Amino acid sequence: MWAKPDGSSEYIIGLYRRACAHADGVIAALGLEAPGSVAHWPEDRRDTTLGVLLIRIVAETAQHAGHADIIRELIDGKGGPDQDAIDEPTWREYIAQVQAAANTFAAGPEAQPRS
Repeated sequence: MWAKPDGSSEYIIGLYRRACAHADGVIAALGLEAPGSVAHWPEDRRDTTLGVLLIRIVAETAQHAGHADIIRELIDGKGGPDQDAIDEPTWREYIAQVQAAANTFAAGPEAQPRS
């Protein structure tokens, strides 16, 4: 699932809310041990349970929220709740480190340092 350029905010938010309502209904109706299958997973690991899928969704959500937080920090130049504990030069150095890491990975595997 991804947002397309022609999708309005209202459409995307509405789709998200409908997906959440559907998921809430499934979670309420089934137990955590309810069997499931994910068609695009490797065949030997395709069978799973609702509980495992919920754990994966929480992990994915946390990962993407972290990505969004990094982007927000680069846009507004402010850290999270502990931003007051970091002085301006230290914060600028942190931003430079994040940007350098991003530049390294954007350049491709040949530019990444070898350990």
